[in-house]
Amino acid sequence: MRTYPMNSQASSPEKRKTRSLTFELVEQLSAEIQKGTLISGQKLPTEAAIMARFGVSRTVVREAISKLQAGGLVQTRHGIGTFVLAQTDTPAFRVNPNQLSTLHDVIALLELRISVETEAAALAAVRRTESNLRVMQEAMVAFSNAIEEGRDAVAADFQFHHEIARATQNTHFADMMNSLGAQSIPRARLETTRTLDADRLAYLRRVHQEHESILNAIAAQEAESARAAMRTHLSNSRDRHKKGLSSHH
Repeated sequence: MRTYPMNSQASSPEKRKTRSLTFELVEQLSAEIQKGTLISGQKLPTEAAIMARFGVSRTVVREAISKLQAGGLVQTRHGIGTFVLAQTDTPAFRVNPNQLSTLHDVIALLELRISVETEAAALAAVRRTESNLRVMQEAMVAFSNAIEEGRDAVAADFQFHHEIARATQNTHFADMMNSLGAQSIPRARLETTRTLDADRLAYLRRVHQEHESILNAIAAQEAESARAAMRTHLSNSRDRHKKGLSSHH
């Protein structure tokens, strides 16, 4: 349910298809970077090669690379090419991916995200632009499409949170989300299964509803509601992982 009108041009079937393909390509390339198929410092294939391999247009490839840059996964050097970022190439605040391999570490990072992103949501509600709202809505649609197609939607999830940071109009929030990267989404680290069982699907649908509550509050420019919705969302994730921790003892 949207609380603001979408630009008719922005939501045309052709543009929606381009966005969906873009997020699919982002997810596939992100997964290859996370698995080490594409390693730090490696140059990405040319636009033409990516177009041929995935059967997508140049526009989709360019938009996907732009989103990978926003997520701190790649860097484009003009006239040379686009390279997978090494950990040391990213901003000074950095969470080592090795730290995210245990439930303890995932819970610790969620505590940090609660403190930062709760305030970011409140600021975003006050300062967001129509463009920010459109990107958040696109990420929501991509998230929904991904889970219905049996994918875990990590890229779309991160894009949603990253755009809220950008909507604060304070570059420090966006820089911090960049440095955390998509690895800050707990299931990017802990859950390796690629198939969604009924419980997991129900959980992801609940996450989607929580995202919707956050977006509606930001769209309505209700700072306190946005703050509360973000705190609920991230606290639910933290509590879910704490239950997993206690079941391991």
